[in-house]
Amino acid sequence: MEDVFVGSLMSAPVHTAEGGTTLRAAARLLIDHDVGSVVVVDDQGRLDGILTVTDVVRIVAGEAAYGPETPVSAVMSTDVVTVAASDSVEAAADRMVEMGHYHLPVVDGEAPIGIVTATDLAAYVSTVRTPNPPHRS
Repeated sequence: MEDVFVGSLMSAPVHTAEGGTTLRAAARLLIDHDVGSVVVVDDQGRLDGILTVTDVVRIVAGEAAYGPETPVSAVMSTDVVTVAASDSVEAAADRMVEMGHYHLPVVDGEAPIGIVTATDLAAYVSTVRTPNPPHRS
């Protein structure tokens, strides 16, 4: 796995929202694009945070008292773990396991350029399904 880089497995472009986006609108992005996270960016396109389906479920379950019009910036995770497109898939997988995350934004400097997920990594090592996009040698 050390010869394969994150850039060959990541999904791009990444689905983003600005911090002022409402939870309702962010949830709609998650549903419409069938993704597990939305990367939150500032007005310059720099990574600011991440909102995951798990975050939304916790809110709906009542673990946090927020309504559908709450801005994403109030509930997003700001301690975002990232990787670079040039990082090895093995390093990304290790980081996911160590941190307990399922979504790692792929950044170029401070700008998100894609995302790699636990599903992407599982598809890569699986013989059942080809990763999306397919691995390029």
